[in-house]
This record gives sequence, C-alpha cells and structure tokens, in this order.
Amino acid sequence: MSDFSGTVVSTRVRIARNIEGFPFPSHLKDEKQAREIIRLVTSGLSRLDGFNDDSFNVYYMDAISEERAQILKENHLISPNLIKNKKMSAAIINSDESVSIMINEEDHLREQCIVKGLQLKTAYKTMARIDSRISDSMKFAYDEQLGYLTACPTNLGTGLRASVMFFLPALTINGIMPKVIRSISRLGLTVRGIYGEGSEAEGYMYQISNEVTLGVTEEDILTQVEEVVKKVVGLENAERDNLKNGPSALETQDECMRSYGILTNCAILSTGELIKLAANVKLGACLGYIGISDISAIDDLVVKMRPANINSAAARSLTPVERDAYRAQYVAKFLKKNTNS
Repeated sequence: MSDFSGTVVSTRVRIARNIEGFPFPSHLKDEKQAREIIRLVTSGLSRLDGFNDDSFNVYYMDAISEERAQILKENHLISPNLIKNKKMSAAIINSDESVSIMINEEDHLREQCIVKGLQLKTAYKTMARIDSRISDSMKFAYDEQLGYLTACPTNLGTGLRASVMFFLPALTINGIMPKVIRSISRLGLTVRGIYGEGSEAEGYMYQISNEVTLGVTEEDILTQVEEVVKKVVGLENAERDNLKNGPSALETQDECMRSYGILTNCAILSTGELIKLAANVKLGACLGYIGISDISAIDDLVVKMRPANINSAAARSLTPVERDAYRAQYVAKFLKKNTNS
C-alpha cells in the first residue's frame, strides 16, 4: 500500500544550533545577551525571501499572553520549556505555521519544519535553506570531530532530528506495539508520544525519530527514518486487515460506530474523551465503516478543539463546562458536515 494518508500524519525535521561566543541557554542568565541572540537570529532570517512581507511573525515569550503561548504549544509550534523560560526566549513562525524557530530553548536555536504526510526530504530542504541563511550572518558552535555543539550530547554532530507522526491503532489494539518499539530502538531510533519526549501516545499517535546524530550524515538520517516508516506502515496495514477480517471484526466496527454516535449526539465533551473517540472514528474511516474522505481533517479537528484554541475561537475565556459544551457542538457539526451518507 503506497498511500500513507491513513497512517502517516505528519513529518517534522528539526535542527539544533548554538551561536559561538554565547553561553548555552541553561547557563544564560543575562537578559541582554538573550535579547542579542534573538536579534542576531532575526537579523539572519531577514535575508530570507519573504521574511519582511509578513510571512514570518516574531513572538517574544514575555510579551504575549499566556493563552497565546498555550495556542502555539497546542499547535506544536513551541515547547513547554520555551514558555517556562519566557524572559529569555522567543519564537519565529511563518504564516502557514509550517516553520517554527524557537530561540533560547534548550539550544540557542531549534529550527523546525512540519508538513503533512511523509515528506522528509521536502521538510529537510526547507530547514536547510533557512539554516544556511542564518549561518551566513553568525558563527555556529562547531567542532571538527564532534560537529555542531549542542546542549544535549545526543544532538551532537548534525544536530538533525527527523521524526514522523503515526496513527497506529491496529498495532496498539492487537498488542503488537511494544514489540515494534523494541525493534525500532535496536535500529537506533526512538518512539515517543504526540508531544515528544515524556508524553503519552494519545489517540494511538506515536512519533518515530532518529536518536543518532553523531557520525552520520543528514542523508543517512533521512534514509533510515524513511525506511523504518515504510516498514511500520506495512505492519500497521497488516494488523488493520486482521482487525477488519478477524474474529473481533464486529466488535471493532461497533466501537467505531458507537464513538461516531457519541461525538455527533453528546452535549458536553472533554478533551480526553474527544481524543479517544476521534481516534476510533478515524480508525472507522480507515477501515471503511465511516465515510469521511479527508481523514487528516480529524487530526486538525482534535488540535483545534484543545482548550486554548477554543477560547481563541470563542473570543473569550470560557469555563471548563462551557468549553466542553462548545467542543461537543462544534465536533458534532463538523462530523455531520464531513461524513458521506
């Protein structure tokens, strides 16, 4: 099966860099130095085509609201660590939110590109172009033997992390996922939850990325990750066939249809319940039980229905109960509109 749309959610390429002559962020105590790093990065990016025509926005973490910061986090554009270090940090994000550059997080720069589907080389090409522009105006911390110097030793070398977000319900339900994780680990890759290291695999969502960045080239990393992606997709598709045609097929269909029924008829809906039920609806769509043609729209819906995003859409700070009611109404309307009869 060459179509990964029901399994591969998105691709992310992230590059870690530090500027020579400045303390790493963990030892950066001078706010003037932190601001100078932000200025240098912004200045370097100004040479990029499109930077000065509103294609990029600069967010100083201590100048934006807590709600705005939470929205950026919910949309996978910044990390919790960047918010914690708000006096020293900033983020530069393009208009379609495919590119985000965190400044003074764990490293001086965490440059990332996120695109839908399996597009490792496309995402890398975008980040390599941006990284090159920034490096034209400053000198990155670099060692001839170790490569790019980073706060965490696991990022030494290329500083490149290539990750793919998967939707793997069948491998999870059929109890195969622990074995898959062990196999992937032996290949030098790692498996994390939806929000990266330390997070859980909500809604059958997993990130697979390289762990080794030292002693390998960027091409090596991209090739290895893509090869593993194709193998995992093959395993997931085989297990989906087992779900649909095996002895528990009717129970699987019932679970998917019941989840759709709840989401289109409930009065209140929590974030956790939405994540669980939407995953079942998405599985039902993948197995042909529910007629939703654009499966990726469900992923976008779950992000859009997180608390800070809802408050933004409602243009006011809702109470938890009001948010749950808003979420229930919005999700029901969305699914009814996007489901083929």
